[in-house]
Parts: sequence; structure tokens; C-alpha cells
Amino acid sequence: MVFQRTNGRNHRTRNMLVVTLLILPILILSACSGNSDNNNNAKDNSSNNSENKNTAFKVVIDPGHGGKDNGATGAGGQYEKSFTLSLSKKMEKMLEQESEMEVFMTRTDDSFISQESRYRPKYANNHNADVFVSIHGNTFSNPSVSGTETFYYHNNSRQFAQILQKHVVEAGGFRDRGIKKKDLFVVRDTNMPAALIEVGYLTNPDNESIMRTDGFQSRVAASIVEGIKEYKEQSDKQGFLNWGS
Repeated sequence: MVFQRTNGRNHRTRNMLVVTLLILPILILSACSGNSDNNNNAKDNSSNNSENKNTAFKVVIDPGHGGKDNGATGAGGQYEKSFTLSLSKKMEKMLEQESEMEVFMTRTDDSFISQESRYRPKYANNHNADVFVSIHGNTFSNPSVSGTETFYYHNNSRQFAQILQKHVVEAGGFRDRGIKKKDLFVVRDTNMPAALIEVGYLTNPDNESIMRTDGFQSRVAASIVEGIKEYKEQSDKQGFLNWGS
């Protein structure tokens, strides 16, 4: 009896060993397959994220002046640099909500940027931006002068300037002073379509009092974003985004 029980136990042990050896390769293959799927998913996600960044429409916003460069002094004694930064930050937030857009700022605080360094256009060029928008408030010795105007330099920027001017005038309600070609380094030294918007005259008391309000700045910021989107749509359809022309 003792001998038979031992044989029985040995037989059961051999059966369990056989079953284990049969199941083990299946478990290993399953684990490897799962890891492979996870790795593939990770690679796919990484590829998608990279693709989104590569195909995003890159916008560089340039808040004019900053730091010891105050810009114009408004009728109420406030500086242009604070107006340009406030409006630019509103634009930045709105553009960040656009899935096809990627936004960059030449400055995000009251930092001084030397004109001699040509940092602003270099920053846009180094980021391979699709468009460049410089935000300013105008000034003149006669406080009755008012209105909105947009400057460009290269021929491939004219269409972009026209679209932005149209949208800002509609949103701001100031006199339409049109677009003008002017040799300003921020629009001259950029490789992409670039425009400098003089939103209104800070030296005009009526213009400035409106320009300093959140409501006005939000409307103008939204109008510039709409202008950028319109330009992108038109350039996609017509293919007139010709850098370097």
C-alpha cells in the first residue's frame, strides 16, 4: 500500500509538471504580446504628438517695448509697454485654445529687449514661425490724431497685414488708417509673413481710455486671432504663403 501511494503521488507530480511546462510558454507569449502592444501604443502616441507639433501653425506674438524701453507715454501717463503686454497675453490665451496653432511670445513680462540684438525677428526665425505679429500703441504730437494702422515690409506680408487691419478696425472701431509698407526691423528681418499693428493712439485721450479696458483688449485680441485663422485658411487654399519673396 505504501508503495502504491508513492507511485500515485509521483504520477500526479509528473502530470502537474507536464501541465506547467505546457502553460508556461503560453503565459510568456501573452506577456510579450502585451508589452509589444503597449510599446506600439506608446510609439504611436509619441509619433502623433510629434506630428502635431511639426504640423502646427506657429504664431509668434511680439509685445512691443518692455523694461527700460517704455514706448509711448499715453495721455493718462501710462506706458505703451504695459498695453502691448496685456493685449498680447490675451491673444496668447486665445491661440492656446486653437488645436492647430502653436503660440510663442518674445516676452512674457516687463523685460527689456535690445533693438541692437535683433532678438525679436531672430526669435521668430529660430522657431520657424509661420506668422509674426508685433503689437504696439501709436503716438503723435497732436492728441487729436487717432486710428488703427498696420505696417509690413516684404511683399509676402501684404496680404497678412490687410487681413489683420480689417479685423482690428472692425473690432476696435477706430478710424481705418490702412496698411503701409515701412522699413521696421521687426517686419524686415523676419523670414515669415510679418505685421506690426498700431492698435490706436495712446496720445489720443479717447483712444487710450478705451484701449486700456479689458473689454476692448479682449475684442481686439479675438479679432487678431480671427485674422490669423483667416490668413491660414487662405494660404492653405491659395498657397500664397511664400517665404522670402
